Amino acid sequence: MKTMLVKELGSLDALEIVETPRPELGEGHVRMDVLACGVNYVDSLMIEGKYQIKPPVPYRPGSEIVGRITEVGAGVDGLKIGDRVFVPIGQGGFSNEAIAHASRALLIPESLTDGQGATFMQSYLTAWFAFHHRAVLQEGDTMLVLGAGGGVGLAAVDLAVSMGVKVIIAASSPEKRQLGLDRGAFAAIDVLNEDVKVRARELSENKLDLVYDPVGGDLAEQCLRALSPGGQYLVVGFVGGIPRLPANHILLTNRTVVGIDWGAWMLRNQKANGEMLMEVLAEITAGRLHPIEPVAYPMTDAVQAMRDLQNRKIAGKVALIPNF
Repeated sequence: MKTMLVKELGSLDALEIVETPRPELGEGHVRMDVLACGVNYVDSLMIEGKYQIKPPVPYRPGSEIVGRITEVGAGVDGLKIGDRVFVPIGQGGFSNEAIAHASRALLIPESLTDGQGATFMQSYLTAWFAFHHRAVLQEGDTMLVLGAGGGVGLAAVDLAVSMGVKVIIAASSPEKRQLGLDRGAFAAIDVLNEDVKVRARELSENKLDLVYDPVGGDLAEQCLRALSPGGQYLVVGFVGGIPRLPANHILLTNRTVVGIDWGAWMLRNQKANGEMLMEVLAEITAGRLHPIEPVAYPMTDAVQAMRDLQNRKIAGKVALIPNF
């Protein structure tokens, strides 16, 4: 089998294609041809050694795949050769073949393409964890979603709208803003040419209940100040830099700042995370959630795909398609 390997963390250029012997198929496991592998911003951070979780090397990136089962091990029930499955594989998705325990392989509905199936998990489970486990949402609330043209932001828009929340999106390009509007947001803010604080207050009629922020950076303080008294600021990520939020604007208005770290929680709560994954898949199957079709790159262009994500050239999600 062919796979992509990182021998030392530090640079995306360290990613190389290697050929390895096909592993033996153990009892209770399935072998798959990889059809698509999701790419997330965190993948590049891990390879560069900049993420809070540093995988031991040699490291094989790629955490979520869709595959077609080609071999079934002893003791496997409910799955057969030819089944198309989603697998939160953890590591090793940047490959043309993969092995996983059958309990981790989930049949996916035909309504999902290979790319959609391989790219929904991290974004949607982050939003689900935020809205069902960390924040307090009520139908009719108004939420501002930053970075709404990226995968994490779009999943938050989609889920929030399905819960009856009124969503305002903020993004840097017309294409990205349109993606958020297509997911049900009622208004959009141009972060490059508009005052985000002023526009968020205007659009929410001075009742902005929540901010969902996977961006950070200079926008963070503006959006905190836009919140109504008692509002909730959800800290999801820092692709624009780690912000400094003024504590007086939290205390004097009874605002709440809530940390959303699904990745760390997931590692400590595998059973609960599995249940949450099934809940999200059920909502997708029922047509209440709508994962975006990703931009597809050949797997040999994995480094370029991750650089394009880093440089915010991508609207939506990215999937790698094996071509070796």
